[in-house]
Amino acid sequence: MIATVADWVGAGCLVGGALLGLAAAIGVLRFPDALSRMHAATKPQVLGVLLLLLGIALRLRSPADLGMVLLVAVFQLATAPVAAQMIGRAAYRSGRLDRGLLDADELAERGSGGGSAGPA
Repeated sequence: MIATVADWVGAGCLVGGALLGLAAAIGVLRFPDALSRMHAATKPQVLGVLLLLLGIALRLRSPADLGMVLLVAVFQLATAPVAAQMIGRAAYRSGRLDRGLLDADELAERGSGGGSAGPA
């Protein structure tokens, strides 16, 4: 009985994660600027991958598989924010974003132009 419920919840997580991944892909293709695309590439994609991993964990249920799923989740959570930050920095430095969309532009206020200056 419990295994059947876990299988159904796992299937729901798999479908939800796949739909969030699809939404992220559509957002990356359809959004007009780099900042919007960066948001679409990270927010729903990370949650989608975590839902997929939860669905896989609920379906497999072996300790070795759960350890591997946990390791993948930790690396996903560690690398996605760094990748988004690097994409944003590259877009800023190359001038491919509309600076009028920014609420605050600390890099321009420092006069560094996106370079890596020391602490403010």
